[in-house]
Amino acid sequence: MGAGKTKVGRLVAEHLGRAFVDTDDLVEARAGLPISEIFARDGEVAFRRLETEVIGAALAGEPEVIALGGGAATREENWDLLRKAGALTIYLQARPQTILDRVADHPHRPLLAGLDRAGMREKITRMLAEREPWYLRADLVISSDNSVDKFGMADTVVEHLRKLDIS
Repeated sequence: MGAGKTKVGRLVAEHLGRAFVDTDDLVEARAGLPISEIFARDGEVAFRRLETEVIGAALAGEPEVIALGGGAATREENWDLLRKAGALTIYLQARPQTILDRVADHPHRPLLAGLDRAGMREKITRMLAEREPWYLRADLVISSDNSVDKFGMADTVVEHLRKLDIS
């Protein structure tokens, strides 16, 4: 959340000439509901189940740049899908303050719903501490504390991909 997955993913996909997919969008399309309503109506467990289904479907198609939701990496079955597909995984690592600065004004984040700025910071810090061991399984870890625009993070990711001969 707030690391720049969607923005950077779109730019990298454009550079590679590949399609871009955000699994949050796929979940909403499959459910016919916004994520916040899925959480409110069916809970996080139901959301995660849908998320795993759309990840599997996305990986079964043509090679794409796929932005996974922040919690997707905390499920072993998703890592199994990624590894089986031979996917290159990238963790865009950001400090809690960077994430807070990017998401504080976006009330549609269900995991931060109803929290003031201090509560958001505490929740982000706690979630990051819980999730980071999972995130560090990624093939590449790149700081996203700086700009995520075309001349920032996306170029950094593309440069790493060039080094791996993926372009």
